[in-house]
Amino acid sequence: MRSRTVQPVRRRGQKNSGRDRRRRRSSLGDTQPLRPVNPSAGRRVSGDTEPMPVIRQYSGGYAGEGQYGGRGQESGRSDRGRYQRMMEQRRRVVRTPRPQAARSAARRRPQPSALSSVIHRLRHGTQMKEQYFDFDLLLIVVFLMCFGLVMLYSTSAYSAQLDFDNDMYYFSKQALIGLAGIVVMIAVSKIDYHLYGAFAGEIFVFSLFMMALVKSPLGVTANGARRWIQLPGNLTLQPAEITKIAVILFIAYELCRLGKKASSVGGIIRVFVFGAIAAGGVLFLTDNLSTAIIVMAITCVLIFVIHPKTKPFLVSLGIVAAAAGVVIAILSVTAANSDNFRLQRIISWLNPEASADSGSFQVMQGLYAIGSGGFFGKGLGSSTQKLGILPEAQNDWILVIICEELGVFGVLVILCLFGFLLYRLMFIAQNAPDLYGSLIATGIFVHIALQVILNIAVVTGILPSTGIILPFISYGGTAVLFLMAEMGIALGISRRIKLEG
Repeated sequence: MRSRTVQPVRRRGQKNSGRDRRRRRSSLGDTQPLRPVNPSAGRRVSGDTEPMPVIRQYSGGYAGEGQYGGRGQESGRSDRGRYQRMMEQRRRVVRTPRPQAARSAARRRPQPSALSSVIHRLRHGTQMKEQYFDFDLLLIVVFLMCFGLVMLYSTSAYSAQLDFDNDMYYFSKQALIGLAGIVVMIAVSKIDYHLYGAFAGEIFVFSLFMMALVKSPLGVTANGARRWIQLPGNLTLQPAEITKIAVILFIAYELCRLGKKASSVGGIIRVFVFGAIAAGGVLFLTDNLSTAIIVMAITCVLIFVIHPKTKPFLVSLGIVAAAAGVVIAILSVTAANSDNFRLQRIISWLNPEASADSGSFQVMQGLYAIGSGGFFGKGLGSSTQKLGILPEAQNDWILVIICEELGVFGVLVILCLFGFLLYRLMFIAQNAPDLYGSLIATGIFVHIALQVILNIAVVTGILPSTGIILPFISYGGTAVLFLMAEMGIALGISRRIKLEG
């Protein structure tokens, strides 16, 4: 197709000389063709003129409605964008890598244990999975649950027969809760633990709200303590157990978010205040001093783990211990006739023989059970202290019944099992793929270790009597369920560990 060219304009009076004609003919090849019309544009473009703007049709309503509607849409988009940016920031926080010193101090990538290798081969033949899973932790938890059920039936059969005309009352309830806990543990282990970090703040606030419900008409009082919430189906829930998990998840997230500021004075105070808020809620809303101590201890240990220096914490620990000794010495002199039950427990602990028939009755009976058991015990089911002498033996004082029936040897076996459980949690904490997973595993480690240590110290008279159960063994539905959830979180972290090779 022959293109149109631009013809030069001839001025008036100008003659077309041959030289001009030849010049025009020779310059025709240098001219540029006109811009072709785009047929898909829907209208022709004439020269350099711009098309007229499209006028929108009137759709009714006032003139300001479109403007306000546009602002509302822009506000909705900005809110969605702000929420997306917030969630993206949280995702980056929970995937914070561990410090270089921690990575260099850690050993090489873990290898699957012999037990895990056997289970993998049975499930997948000779082909090993690249995804790690801590079967050792899973089996030790299941074994502790089964052992706890056996000892629970042995301890509670007599009292259950007298109170409920069913010697398997406590056993059947604990067994059903244990099965539900195993299901919860497996389900939680399949969830990416970074999801908890994205909503750690909301979980923390929810735990405080649940504890506040104890002061509402939903609160339930049992054995002189108001610590439970009434649920449908004659079930109860202890919100303080939720707070333990919430503090582990939230404090770990805050430490990751602060980064290097977590080791500064301001960062330590900020994290400490959050832990104090949770511990204060447990103490004043649910009247549970032992759980408040555990919550505060978890916060302090996580700060200690993330801090590069050790000496300030040792000095602080020494000051706290000295202050506690001075306070106890003062109370032993000035609070002998106080009506406060916590002060009476301290007085009974300082002089148990003087109040063997009142304040220190459980402690003295527990010591009798431990002494009568000897090294190998009287035999399974042969305890005499459980026959209505030691009250609530299936709860906080089940360890003394184990010591009476299985002896010191049985207690040493239990301690070895808990030691292996803590070892697996430490292994997961050291090999977690990021700092958040490492801090969560450390928090779970501290929770289990503190409960075991405090329970042993209470039943042996080393510390004043307080309500601390023995994990996985003592009777308690809410405690077992949330302990299994914590184990599921630890197993979920172990799934992210990379195997060697």
